[in-house]
Amino acid sequence: MSLAKQIEEKLSAEFAPEHIEVECESHLHNVPAGSEMHFRVVLVSEQFAPLRKVQRHQKVYGVLAEEMAGPVHALALHLFSPGEWQGRAPDSPQCLGGGKKS
Repeated sequence: MSLAKQIEEKLSAEFAPEHIEVECESHLHNVPAGSEMHFRVVLVSEQFAPLRKVQRHQKVYGVLAEEMAGPVHALALHLFSPGEWQGRAPDSPQCLGGGKKS
C-alpha cells in the first residue's frame, strides 16, 4: 500500500471526513524518483469546527505521529470544518530549494 493511501486511511478512520485528498508531492521536490516524502492533505471534518487552526494541525500530527517520525518529511495541511469548506484548497507553492530550478 502506498504511503499516501495509508495516510488517507488513518485520517479517514479518525476524522470521518466529508472530503479528503491526500496527494504525494514528492515529484515537485529534489528527491529520488519514486519517493514518498512530501504530502498535501485537504481534510474537511465536523471535528474541526470547534478547533483553532493550530489545534487542528496538532490532532492530525497526533494521528500521523508514526509517519512523521519516519518517512514523511513535509506535510502541507489544509483543514476545514464543513462550514468553512469552499470546495477548493490552495495549491502548493513551487519548490525552489534543494537544487530545483524553475
